[in-house]
Amino acid sequence: MANTGDDRRPKYQRIADTLREAIRSGEYGPGDRLPGENDLMATHGVARMTARQALSVLRDEGVAEARKGAGVFVREFRPLRRQGIQRLAQQQWGNGRSIWSADIENRSLEVDQVTVSDEAAPDRISAVLDLADEETVCVRRRRFVLDGKPVLLATSYLPASLVAGSAITEEETGQGGTYARLAEIGYKPVHFREEIRSRMPSKAEATQLSMSAGTPVILVCRTAYTDEGRPVEVNEMTLDAASYILEYDFDA
Repeated sequence: MANTGDDRRPKYQRIADTLREAIRSGEYGPGDRLPGENDLMATHGVARMTARQALSVLRDEGVAEARKGAGVFVREFRPLRRQGIQRLAQQQWGNGRSIWSADIENRSLEVDQVTVSDEAAPDRISAVLDLADEETVCVRRRRFVLDGKPVLLATSYLPASLVAGSAITEEETGQGGTYARLAEIGYKPVHFREEIRSRMPSKAEATQLSMSAGTPVILVCRTAYTDEGRPVEVNEMTLDAASYILEYDFDA
C-alpha cells in the first residue's frame, strides 16, 4: 500500500503501485486479467480517466498488455537477463557457441531477419574503426526474437577489406559467430568496450520490436578490439527496455 508521503502523488500512480505490488506478490500471475476500468472506478472511487491512466502506467512499463476486446493482462513474457561480461568471454564464442547462449538458458532465441551488405561507412563508424577515406564496411543487420517476441535489433560494422572472402560476409557465419570467424582470419577480439544509453524509440524501431506505447529502448554500442588495439567491429544494438535486465557480475 502507498505510504503517507506517496499520498501526494496522483491517484492513478497510487493505483498503479497497488496493482504492481499485487503482481509482484503473486496475486495476479502471468496471463491473468487485471481489474478493468469499471472495477478500479468502484474500488478506488475514481473517474474513468484515472483508472485508464493507472492501467496505462503498467502497460508502458511492460508489466501488462492490452488485448483488444478482452482487457488488460499481466504480461506473460519473462525479461531476458543479459550477462554483460560472461557472454563476451572467449570460452563462449571460442568453443563454437553463440554469445547469446549465455543469456537465454533453455529459451528459444532466433534471428528472423538478417541482411548483409557492403556500404559506405557512416562518419561515426569510420572514426571508431579508423578507416581510410572512402573505405567501405561490411554491415550485418539482424533482428532477434525471443520466445516469439522481437527483443533486439543489431547492426554490426566491420572493415570490408578485412573480412572480404570470409563467412562474415554471409548471412550465416557458422558456429561461434562473427568473433570466431575474426579469430580464424587473424583478428581475434580480446577487448570490448560498451556504451549504454536510453531514449524513446523511433516509429520504425517500435514497429520492428512490437513495442507498447511509452516503452523506451536501451542502446548498447560495443566496439571489439584485437590484442594490438585495432578496432575490428562496432555493433550498435537497440533493445526493448521492457524485455531486458542488464546484469554485470565481476570481482572487486
